[in-house]
Amino acid sequence: MNYIVFDLEWNQSPGGKAHENPRMPFEIIEIGAVKLNDRRRKVDTFSEVVRPLVYHKLHFRMKEVVPLSEEELSRARTFSRVARDFIKWIGDEEFRFVTWGNLDVMELQRNLDYYRIGYDFGKPLLYYDLQKLYSILNDDGKSRLALEDAVDILKIEKDIPFHRAYDDAYYTAKVMQKIDFKAVRDYLSVDYYHLPQTREEEINLDFPTYSKFVSRVFPDKVAAMNDKGVTLLACPKCKMPVWRKQKWFSTGSSGVYLGLVKCPRHGYVKGKIRMKPAPGGEFAVRTVKLASEEDAQRIRERREQLQEKHRRERRRTKAKK
Repeated sequence: MNYIVFDLEWNQSPGGKAHENPRMPFEIIEIGAVKLNDRRRKVDTFSEVVRPLVYHKLHFRMKEVVPLSEEELSRARTFSRVARDFIKWIGDEEFRFVTWGNLDVMELQRNLDYYRIGYDFGKPLLYYDLQKLYSILNDDGKSRLALEDAVDILKIEKDIPFHRAYDDAYYTAKVMQKIDFKAVRDYLSVDYYHLPQTREEEINLDFPTYSKFVSRVFPDKVAAMNDKGVTLLACPKCKMPVWRKQKWFSTGSSGVYLGLVKCPRHGYVKGKIRMKPAPGGEFAVRTVKLASEEDAQRIRERREQLQEKHRRERRRTKAKK
């Protein structure tokens, strides 16, 4: 398998959201990539600037961060030509995308669809978010470090600048070569650009320490939380569904729910559902993992605090009447 380590630079409406093209909120203006083989050795590179056709002027933030001039962009080839060459460069061998962060894979597909360029990256599209993998290896798995900070910590030589597409792809590949990738290679990320449309297409992924489920699109969060497939809590170790001792409850954060059950064989199991917006409604992402007694107690206390808060609010409402 090859690893396509890539990075994108993109522009947005210089006139703000009011002048944004909703089908193209972010327009790719540069693609940079490094191809690694299954031993994570560099075998090829790709780098090209893209002439914008939607937003001809650079957004002020782009001017501050990316050393690209509008004159340089005007001399470049269009996205249709560059993207077709990029897909051809990826090749026919089995591959997995690798990025620093979780945005580039989605924006690549959005731009390809805008220009009606055919592609087949697999469904679901699974890729490696190296920023997440670095956190799993070196932190709590939730924090996210800037690429340059990771390069400094790993003592990787900074022999080219940052903040161009190829430069950041180059350093992402260097980080991938430096870390203990085998220890985290099972932790694939799933892209949400092409969402499941039917129950049969819904995504179930098992990782060493947790399981993940991505639902089809529902009209709203109420419909999603009424679906047994969304609210099912099964032990991530033995895969057996378990009776709920505690119902799912909203945390007060928009679209976030917690649940707690106890597997007879493996102990407490905690679940989190995050509702996310999608065209035509919302979809659910459910993660489930084993929990300690302390984790379980914190979840119970959180539920009790929220219940008490709701009781106080109801009392205040009655008092006003």
